[in-house]
Amino acid sequence: MVDVKDALLSVLPTIRLPRAGDRVHKDECAFSFHTPESDGGLYICMNTFLGFGRPYVEKHYNKTGQRAFLHLKRTPKPKSDDSSSNTGDPPRKKPTRLAIGMEGGFDMCDEQCEYEEELKLVILPEFLEIQRDGLLELPEMVRDRVSSAIDAILAADSASRKQEIQAWDGEVRQVSKHAFSLQQLEGAPRIPPCGWKCSVCDLRENLWLNMTDGAILCGRRYFDGSGGNNHAVQHYRETGYPMAVKLGTITPDGADVYSYDEDDMVLDPNLAEHLAHFGIDMMKMQKTDKTMTELEIDMNQRIGEWELIQESGVQLQPLYGSGYTGIRNLGNSCYLNSTMQVVFSIPAFLRKYVERMDQIFHKAPTDPTQDFSTQVAKLGHGLLSGEYSKPATEKEGEEQKVRPGIQDGIAPRMFKSLIGKGHPEFSTNRQQDAQEFFLHFINMVERNCRSSSNPNEVFRFLVEEKIKCLVSQKVKYTQRVEYILQLPVPMEAALNKEELAAYEQARQQAEQDHRPPPELVRARIPFTSCLEAFAAPEQLDEFWSTAVQAKSTALKTSRFASFPDYLVIQIKKFTFGLDWVPKKLDVSIDVPDELDLSQFRGGGLQGDEEELPDVAPPLVTPDEPKAPMLDESVVTQLVEMGFPAEACRKAVYYTGNSGAEAAMTWVMSHMDDPDFAHPLVLSGVSAPPSVPTGGDPPSEEHIATIISMGFSQEQAVKALRSTNNSLERAVDWIFSHIDDLDAEAAMDLSEGRSAAESVSESLPAAGPRVKDGNGRYELFAFISHMGTSTMCGHYVCHIKKDGRWVIYNDQKVCASEKPPKDLGYIYFYQRVQS
Repeated sequence: MVDVKDALLSVLPTIRLPRAGDRVHKDECAFSFHTPESDGGLYICMNTFLGFGRPYVEKHYNKTGQRAFLHLKRTPKPKSDDSSSNTGDPPRKKPTRLAIGMEGGFDMCDEQCEYEEELKLVILPEFLEIQRDGLLELPEMVRDRVSSAIDAILAADSASRKQEIQAWDGEVRQVSKHAFSLQQLEGAPRIPPCGWKCSVCDLRENLWLNMTDGAILCGRRYFDGSGGNNHAVQHYRETGYPMAVKLGTITPDGADVYSYDEDDMVLDPNLAEHLAHFGIDMMKMQKTDKTMTELEIDMNQRIGEWELIQESGVQLQPLYGSGYTGIRNLGNSCYLNSTMQVVFSIPAFLRKYVERMDQIFHKAPTDPTQDFSTQVAKLGHGLLSGEYSKPATEKEGEEQKVRPGIQDGIAPRMFKSLIGKGHPEFSTNRQQDAQEFFLHFINMVERNCRSSSNPNEVFRFLVEEKIKCLVSQKVKYTQRVEYILQLPVPMEAALNKEELAAYEQARQQAEQDHRPPPELVRARIPFTSCLEAFAAPEQLDEFWSTAVQAKSTALKTSRFASFPDYLVIQIKKFTFGLDWVPKKLDVSIDVPDELDLSQFRGGGLQGDEEELPDVAPPLVTPDEPKAPMLDESVVTQLVEMGFPAEACRKAVYYTGNSGAEAAMTWVMSHMDDPDFAHPLVLSGVSAPPSVPTGGDPPSEEHIATIISMGFSQEQAVKALRSTNNSLERAVDWIFSHIDDLDAEAAMDLSEGRSAAESVSESLPAAGPRVKDGNGRYELFAFISHMGTSTMCGHYVCHIKKDGRWVIYNDQKVCASEKPPKDLGYIYFYQRVQS
């Protein structure tokens, strides 16, 4: 029998206290979605502070030799009811701040639970358990060291909590630029303390006082038809008077103040003085109307209750088991949830990550929470194993009550934290665009599959661009790689124009009569019209023609140069109005279940076509052998996009300083040239100096980040030095120089590699950059967005599985009764084999 004292003394040197900067993973297993609430609890390594479920703790011991673990097991307590009634659920705490993850804001947890905690010290490999009370019998030095380590682990913010603390606060307001110089007209009216109404439409709520002339007018109309009639903003457009205060929100503590030209809620430190101009004593005012924060909170709560999905009013059959696992919303993360559900319904990603999970986990680095392949494999297994696809329960008294239609699901905190690391948007808790996240994920896969099979190949296709100079009639063909086909929405192709005109007339009349708006009428757009708009010629007015050595007009047409195994189509519903305010096109598109794109395949240079010559414009003459005068602002603009500096110089030179658009066209058509990034060298002109190697040394953290993507230290340093130590630009630089770097490192490519290479398998023989096949497809998934902007609202996805459509709405996974295919945002098609 193992002696407790001897066992503890043997592991004592490995037990340490968390220091600043240590990530304490006490909420989730590094390799699975086991938590302290799971059966078996969580084992927290007292040296690395990584958490492990029971299946993985022994593997960690075998790999690292770490023996001391804090075992944490939580059991939910019965829910207490503080209300006077003894029936029903206790009311959840009402949000008081327009914030996520902050005190008084929206809680990212589904339930506010209290837990009973069980703590044990566990020593491997014997799994010797030592209760905390058992430490009292040990020598004081041992007891103090172990107790201090346990207390420090329990007191530390967990890694997931630190991620959540990157909270969103919608109430942060800046002092208005008009606050100290606001013009207020003489002879302004005296404003009574109550009884206000709009001076245009007599509306008596949502009223705003213009702080220049004292006009009282109603506010904006909200997207659901409530609010005002826009008279306050119309007054600003007519007068230019910039600031207004919302009547009914004025209290001694302040009020809602809006700045029209700053287009935001603002602070006014001189509010009391500005209000006194109209006879308003803010110290005597009481709140009688909802603040804008309260209105937005109400709107967000309605969004959460209605779920903003087309099938919310239908009793749907819940589904459970392998492939039917829900994902918890981690604070506006439905864009991630919907995207990853679709990605892991594609066999190539299953083969890459789920089927190879054991190999990936075995070769994971010391900290698997920071390894891309590990976290993607963990997510894929969590979705497909069925282990977490179980009805959610809650304890009431001594009984477990099932929450109808809600799953336990998985909470991919580590994955979200890792994939969003360093990204200005995806590292936050704000809502994001699902299309942008899909491309970001694709980019991450590209970076981490340099020396291994790449599942992105199923999405990758070539677009053929043909540019025809209308002066010389000569043409130029180029190809570019794409992962998603973006289709415009031609509103002029609507099939119900008369119905739309009648609706718009009725809506305007209702607005004038202060009545609720009529039932919404959507424009019905044929899908074929969207395809035709994509394929239609686009006129280029500032095209530099190498045939005539001058600017000319050209036509650009796009066709498929290859067809991928899986075609992703985005309907471009989000656009900008004439006032540059983002808006969403509320349209219905008859997206087909089966699609044949064969007619849109390009054919390359035709027999009766003549190519445009690839010659330089006359910026340098033989008589004056000096460096050409280039538009450095355009060069800088292209470099900031991540292209090599020398390639940008050549682009500006070969397009005759004719602007950024022409230079970008040159860059996109010459990216595959072997000398793409070589210096611009002209006859009789010296080559420009190479990138300086002086300056501050690159950050060790930035070097480590690039090495983790599978590059050598030498390559990382070179990339950082070439981009003035900017990590984001260095990553773009290194991928744009990939062929040159690989050639330089051909003999020692494997040196300095990190975990990204350790999980790589041998590559098959070199083949085409893209796959190709017939252009016939079948719809198998789509992502829908509900709301007025990509920055708000809700995403869900529908996936066709086992011959039926399934709706994935965060933790709800159900058989779909009527999938809203006409209202989708991103569509996923798979090739139909001949």
